[in-house]
Amino acid sequence: MLLATCVALPALSTSAPAGAAPPAARVVARPIDHTQWDTTTELSTGTASGAKVTRGRVVLDAPTARRTYDGRQYDVGRWVSPWVSPGFGLTQLVSSWSATTPGDSWLEVQVRGRDGDGTLGSWDVLGRWTSGDAFTHRTSVSGQSDDLASVDVDTWVANRSTGLASYQLRVLLLRRSGGTAVPSLDQVGAMSSRLPSGAVTASAPGPASKAGTVLDVPRYSQMAHRGHYPKWGGGGEAWCSPTSTSMVLGYYDALPDPSTYAWIPAGHTDPWVDEAARSTYDAAYQGTGNWPFNTAYAAPLAGHAFVTRLRSLREAELFVNAGIPLVASISFAAGQLDGAPISASNGHLVVIVGFRADGDVVVNDPAAPTRAGVRRTYDRGQFENAWLPRSGGLVYVIRDDAHPLPAGAHTNW
Repeated sequence: MLLATCVALPALSTSAPAGAAPPAARVVARPIDHTQWDTTTELSTGTASGAKVTRGRVVLDAPTARRTYDGRQYDVGRWVSPWVSPGFGLTQLVSSWSATTPGDSWLEVQVRGRDGDGTLGSWDVLGRWTSGDAFTHRTSVSGQSDDLASVDVDTWVANRSTGLASYQLRVLLLRRSGGTAVPSLDQVGAMSSRLPSGAVTASAPGPASKAGTVLDVPRYSQMAHRGHYPKWGGGGEAWCSPTSTSMVLGYYDALPDPSTYAWIPAGHTDPWVDEAARSTYDAAYQGTGNWPFNTAYAAPLAGHAFVTRLRSLREAELFVNAGIPLVASISFAAGQLDGAPISASNGHLVVIVGFRADGDVVVNDPAAPTRAGVRRTYDRGQFENAWLPRSGGLVYVIRDDAHPLPAGAHTNW
C-alpha cells in the first residue's frame, strides 16, 4: 500500500527512483473482471437469510441472528452471492455497493476466497458502511491476513502469487435491536484483477480523441477547503476524492439536496464537497479516499456507481463517448506528469473529462488552487504511466439512467 494524502493505492508501482526514466515499456495482458448483482433477477441468484429480495433490493425482513457491535445489539440479515470464477488467478479485489441505511442501521460487506486446490478461506470484512454518522462510523478493517488473503484498506489482496480461483461476497444488514429501521441493499459487486507492474506504452488515440470530445464537467478545487473540518480530514490535499466525486455528481445535476449540508455555515465555498468528505470518511484509514465508500455515496444520488479498472485510455474513451466522465486514481513522482498543479503524489484522484485530437487526456484536477486552474491537459503516455502501473487503471464509474454503459464485448463493466 502506498501511503497517500487523498486515497489508498495498492502497491503496483515500479521500483524506479523518483525522477528516473521508466523501465522499458512492454505490452502485457491485464485480466480484469467486474461482476455485479443489481436487478431482482440477479440478486435472487444469491441466498438470503433474515432478509428478502424484492423490487430490485435486498431488504432486512425477519432477522434470524443478533450481533453486538460497539456496545450495542443489532438484528442481522444476510445475503450471500453465488461463487464467482473470473477465469484467472485473481490477486486483488475491490467491492462496491449501493445501499440505504436509515436510523441506527448499517451494513457490512465481506468476501472469502477459494484456491485452485479447493482450499476455502475465511470471511474477511471489506467495509462497515452507513450513509450517516450519527450512530455508527464508516470504517475499513485492514489486516485479517489469517489464511488466503488480507485486507489493505479497500483492497482484498491474495497472499499467494498464483492468486485465487474464485470468490464469494456476503452482505450483512444490521438494525439496532428493538428498532424499526429497514436497511436495504440496492446493488453489490466486485472487480477482481490480476495485474502486471512496469511502465506501459501509450495507447493509440481512439474515437473520442479524433472527435476532440470534452464533457462539460463542473470544476471544483479541493484546495479551497484547506483546513476545513479536521475531524473529516481537514480539506485541502486530503480531499481529492470527494472533490472529484462531487464534480461528477455536479455534471449529472445530482449533488445532494441543500438540506443535507445545512450544517455548513452560509457563504462556504462549494459546501457539497464538505458534505461528500463527511459522507466518505473512513474512521480507520482516517481519510476520505476509500474507493468503495466514494461510489457508495455517489450511487443513490446519481443512480449508479461502482469501482473497476480499465486497461488503457482507449477504454476510457468509450466512456467519454457515452457521456460518462471517470474519476481516475493516479500516482506520480516529480517530473513524471507535466503541467500538474502539484509536483508529486503517492495517491491522487482526477476526473477524466475528454481528449484532444492528438490523444492527450483532458482532466479536471482538483489539486489546482482555484476553480480557474482545475481544467488541465496531460500527455497521454505520462498519464497512462501514472495510472495503469500505479493503481492498475482504477476508476470510479458514476452515471445516471440517461447514460448507459458503453456497449460491446468487455469483462470489466
